[in-house]
Amino acid sequence: MPLQLITAHEAQASDASSPEVLVLPNDADPRTAQLDGVKRVDLHFPAFTDGRAHSQAFLLRRRLGFQGDIRATGDVLADQLPLIARNGFTQAVLKEGQDLVTAQRQLARFPSYYQGDAVLPQPRFARETA
Repeated sequence: MPLQLITAHEAQASDASSPEVLVLPNDADPRTAQLDGVKRVDLHFPAFTDGRAHSQAFLLRRRLGFQGDIRATGDVLADQLPLIARNGFTQAVLKEGQDLVTAQRQLARFPSYYQGDAVLPQPRFARETA
């Protein structure tokens, strides 16, 4: 599933207070979260140098098998988007001032990777021979 880019303005219009949306602080352990009935988990990047939300997304996707949307919020920069997508996020709210065209170009830069990730767990060589 491709990463959906959302502007800060568009994100304000979406309802994060819905019971189907879980806003998880970046110091919370996702393994202790109650995910029944949750369709979207919002994970926050307080600073671009704080990568705890990457670990949370990976845990949600790979270990907990969460199938809903995982949204990146906070200090989300265009150059982080490829890693955000590989760690299982399905939506990213770009920080105010980030250019949407630049962000889309970042996502298109590498069409595939050799290593497995949260989205495609098998390495490239195993996917090609299967």
